Amino acid sequence: MTFWINRRRFVQAMSSAIAVGTLSPVVRPASAQSLGELRVTVGGGDVGKATIEAYIKPFEAETGIKVTPITDDTNMGQIELMVKSSNVTLDVGYVGQGSALTLAGKGLLEQIDYSIHKKEDLDGIVEFAKQPFGIASLIYSYNMVYNTESYPASKPRPITWTDFWDVEKFPGIRTMVSGQYGSEGPWEEALLADGVPADQLYPMDIDRIFASLDKIKPHIRKWWGTGSEIQQMLHDKAVDVAQSYDGRALLLIDQGAPVEINRNQAKLQWDYWVIPKGGPNVQNAQKFIEFVTRADRQAAFSQLFPEGPTNRNAFKLIPDKVARKLPTYPEYMKSSVSLNGQWYNDVGPDGLTNTELLIQRWNEWVLQ
Repeated sequence: MTFWINRRRFVQAMSSAIAVGTLSPVVRPASAQSLGELRVTVGGGDVGKATIEAYIKPFEAETGIKVTPITDDTNMGQIELMVKSSNVTLDVGYVGQGSALTLAGKGLLEQIDYSIHKKEDLDGIVEFAKQPFGIASLIYSYNMVYNTESYPASKPRPITWTDFWDVEKFPGIRTMVSGQYGSEGPWEEALLADGVPADQLYPMDIDRIFASLDKIKPHIRKWWGTGSEIQQMLHDKAVDVAQSYDGRALLLIDQGAPVEINRNQAKLQWDYWVIPKGGPNVQNAQKFIEFVTRADRQAAFSQLFPEGPTNRNAFKLIPDKVARKLPTYPEYMKSSVSLNGQWYNDVGPDGLTNTELLIQRWNEWVLQ
């Protein structure tokens, strides 16, 4: 089984204004679903609220198509069961890279109809976000984050992952994401720290990854597993420099915490909007996906929830103060690394995906 951690672990924890019961309807059989009505995954908490305000309500107003928002996560198994049983009750969902690639490989997703998209919007969407089976919904990042009291502006600060590994030049307590899930781990960072150029990371050398991690392991206080853990450690000043979700750090910065994000060598990750194959409302689902890729809609979303638009034209409509908080800000993109979901899903001669190999190696290595 392939494990893939998506952004929901973060956004669910940010829930503040929405009660789940107000958004999460009872699932009905496909036969009871009105033709033309769409059932769309929106996520929970603040991301659900932003999705409804920036996408759902304007789409309904423009098209007259009724949309029922679903706050529950969409997982790969649910979509596979729906399609194979010919009982598709979800019209548009978003799933992590690995899950989307697996579903597409099994022929369980509709092809995106790019012919209905405006050329200006298609040209504006970053290339890695456009796939035959889906379009990236939003982009977030893993970044180096440091305590500004530990590393004041008057002194050198760690800029690269090589600096992060340099405990003599940049002393301090460190934390990084756990590799327990395979698809989420300090893998790319370990290679960057070891001198691998950003454009030569893939296919990743797993032996080299762990040889690099051997060097930093004694200086890691904790391998964190959830966004709430890293946020708490940064808040409590329990660590001086960390690998963290950008969103968690932004929350602390907005609260006045002495924290700063280093956007250099950020690792970009995203989920895909997808359409399960054989649903009752595929045509309207295609219209919805076209709608959410528009620059003005993505600009509206990013001002409600601080994650990166996939359409670069959205930045023409976003105030600079807000734009600089987003991981796809053009200046940041120049030095960022895009996570290659296909590599994680590739199957080796032993029948295991690279994700599964990483899980095995991690479980052995972390106990040594």
